[in-house]
Amino acid sequence: MEELIALDVLKSRIFTIRNKRVMIDRNLAELYGVETKRLNEAVKRNIERFPADFMFQLTNKEQDELVAKCDQFEKLKHSKTNSYAFTEHGVTMLSSVLRSKKAVEINIQVVRAFVALRQFAIENKELSNRLAELEHYFIQHCEENRVDIKEINKTLSLLIDRTKPGEIGFKTK
Repeated sequence: MEELIALDVLKSRIFTIRNKRVMIDRNLAELYGVETKRLNEAVKRNIERFPADFMFQLTNKEQDELVAKCDQFEKLKHSKTNSYAFTEHGVTMLSSVLRSKKAVEINIQVVRAFVALRQFAIENKELSNRLAELEHYFIQHCEENRVDIKEINKTLSLLIDRTKPGEIGFKTK
């Protein structure tokens, strides 16, 4: 199957909210080629398929933060209803309520994007652990040789920050 949407585009639409990786209903509706209202109506007609770990509605604070940090959501600023956020499982479940061929194809790609992000986080966690071990080694050996440990720590911290499992979008508390 040919790629309908670039993986990087899909990854850029995955956000971390409530410590969960999610996609927002408006982005999903755009991907599926339907109105957000229609996507949410289909979900509400099949609400038993969307427990809290599959989908949740943003709080006012979360919605405001999303609008403030992501220009693509500017239209939500004056919205009367808050958006819904779908976890990877919720996105997968959407294929059962949006039965079009395009919805199924897009769902496959979205799931692949979630999997790629998970793999990236795992690989970079291993790298972060290795760098932490290296930092510990340098601390022990640099004191003996009077090496500027602060400069090494600063460099290692920069490397570790760049390789931490990345947050996509923003993180709310």
